[in-house]
Amino acid sequence: MTEEMILANATLILPDETVVGSIRIAGDMIAEVATGPAVPAGAIDCEGDYVCPGLVELHTDNLERHIQPRPKVDWPHAAAILAHDAELASTGITTVFDAMRIGSIPSGQRYVKYARGLSRELWQLREQDALKISHFLHLRAEVCSETLAEELNEFGPEDRVGLVSLMDHTPGQRQFRDLSKLEVYLKGKLGLEGDGFLQHVADLKAMRDRNGDLHEVETVKAAKRFGAMLASHDDTTDEQVRVSAGHGITLAEFPTTVEAAQSCHDHGIKVMMGAPNVIRGGSHSGNVAAHELAQLGHLDILSSDYVPSALLLSAVKLGEMWGDFARGLKTVTKTPAEVVGLDDRGELRAGTRADVIRFRMREGTPVLNGVWSHGRRVA
Repeated sequence: MTEEMILANATLILPDETVVGSIRIAGDMIAEVATGPAVPAGAIDCEGDYVCPGLVELHTDNLERHIQPRPKVDWPHAAAILAHDAELASTGITTVFDAMRIGSIPSGQRYVKYARGLSRELWQLREQDALKISHFLHLRAEVCSETLAEELNEFGPEDRVGLVSLMDHTPGQRQFRDLSKLEVYLKGKLGLEGDGFLQHVADLKAMRDRNGDLHEVETVKAAKRFGAMLASHDDTTDEQVRVSAGHGITLAEFPTTVEAAQSCHDHGIKVMMGAPNVIRGGSHSGNVAAHELAQLGHLDILSSDYVPSALLLSAVKLGEMWGDFARGLKTVTKTPAEVVGLDDRGELRAGTRADVIRFRMREGTPVLNGVWSHGRRVA
């Protein structure tokens, strides 16, 4: 017999409105959505708490943080994956696209290959039903590298690659067009400054000249082979956005200027910004702030980036800014699901996966009271 559960007397966050109602979950699916405050016998009385779809995270570096909690520490991978999975579940994220960089620089020993092996370990745990939430791969394809084409060829359609982002971190453009800010960043991360920094910049620019164009072509081809959505990364100018549109890109990760964000919308490309940017009020590298794009109507999707708990909080803050709670939560539920072609989640609707969260507000902060992934309570 299919196990059923009813969450009743809840403030349901639908794509375009919030209403008092209930949802009935049968097994791993939402069976019914009803309006009204009634609490049927045996139902869970949510006492007015918000109930909305589980959050959909398209870009997070959180797994890398668990794998390498400190420089030069390689944490046991199974333990790191399980901790990452549990942390995301605890913050309301029920679908994640785990970001893994591909494109290494073996000659410099600064970026080493890891994605192929790590993804295999992730899928082994999934096959063992050891994971709480739904995982896909997000391959972050760095064109300014030595090995990108070879690493792309190690993946195939069977690897659940749902998103490929076309990244170019060549110094002097996009995110780090201001070299002084790049030097500050690399001094903190790699200890590079002075002549060492200048040599690093020269090496990367030469590498981009040698490999960049080929790597860009290979990345576009690989995304099609995987059946994955292709995203741009750190577009800065209208010209860069036009190139993205020519590749068939439908998602722009972290455009760095108002010009680029406006151009994305003109070309039908959804704009994603970092949730920490919303909460902190600006970008660490001096690029356009997420709240500025939100005020202009140029922000569609949020990503937790490096702080999983930021996703729900930032969506609530956007809802408050816009005066539309449903619109704010849509940036972390329905819209990200749609842009990657997942029509079975991201919305409280009969026939969709029972990925559901329950929370209430306490002094401006959302506090989770329950998380269900595919009908199973995970937090």
